[in-house]
Amino acid sequence: MNKIKNSNKTKLRQRILAAFSCVLFFSFMFTVVIFNIAIRIFAPADEYYHIQEQGFVGRAGFTLFVLVGIMFVVAVIVTYFLSNSITRPIEKLGEFALGIGKGNFDTNDFVFKDSELEDLNAALNKSVKQLGIYDSEQKIFFQNASHELRTPLMSIKCYAEGINFGIMNPDEASKTILEETDKLSELVADLLYISQVDNITAVYTAKELNLVEIIKGSAKRQQAMANKRQISFSFDFGESNISYKCDEELISRAIDNLISNAVRYAETEITLSCRIEQGNIIITVVDDGNGIEVDALPHIFERFYKGKGGNTGIGLAIVKSIVDLLGGNIKAENGVKNGARFTMSLPR
Repeated sequence: MNKIKNSNKTKLRQRILAAFSCVLFFSFMFTVVIFNIAIRIFAPADEYYHIQEQGFVGRAGFTLFVLVGIMFVVAVIVTYFLSNSITRPIEKLGEFALGIGKGNFDTNDFVFKDSELEDLNAALNKSVKQLGIYDSEQKIFFQNASHELRTPLMSIKCYAEGINFGIMNPDEASKTILEETDKLSELVADLLYISQVDNITAVYTAKELNLVEIIKGSAKRQQAMANKRQISFSFDFGESNISYKCDEELISRAIDNLISNAVRYAETEITLSCRIEQGNIIITVVDDGNGIEVDALPHIFERFYKGKGGNTGIGLAIVKSIVDLLGGNIKAENGVKNGARFTMSLPR
């Protein structure tokens, strides 16, 4: 069906050539007609008939017609080369775009004389570079994900076989299987979420939110785990209502992950703050634990990087992806006294 449709299409150079030819042809014919009419109008009647008897009008008209024909042929040739100069770069860019569709993410070194084509080519090169980075990150992501999924699966299999062959205590083995299953479920949920955040075609619904209430809600969701570890929350808000327009699930997930990470490492207290500074919204999560190892600081937001006492290595990576998506930035550092300090900056 597509081939039938394409067979009915004309090439751009043919349309340009036909349009220029028609315009030139009718322009030249109109010139000939005007020439004859002008002689009739402006030449006196006796002189016109005298000129006509001498055949001047006929000769002049024929000469003009020949000149018009030559000019027409020259114009067609010039138009043909002009149309080629327009369509050839488009064809090159079309072939380049087809290569992108086949997975070739190498940029081109085309040089065009026209600024519009040069801008289009620059945009395509920028897009293909971003797609290349995205494709590479996805491959690495799935390789790491398969490795992380294999570990709990192998553990579950080993304990299940131990029960099957009667070499392990069923109660202890089943307890371990349940723990590994919980880890596996959490890992799968995190993998699905981070892949959703990374999806370049994902659509999010932004609305006005009160970040103070969002942070309090996140702390409430983590309260049970905090109570179990005898950790308390303290709040430091500059205002009672700090509005921010974004997708509620995104910002809630980022803050949830930061707080759950703080609960894992805090000793007695976690301080949550949200303020407006220099037009940006600054959210900080500070714990009073032992802080982050110096060697781990540069890698803390990398996917599948697990520091001392880490869980899946996905939680903080999700936070980084969400903050990047929102156009902000996040940094991790150790406090002046002790503990870790995570600072999220969002453009208002």
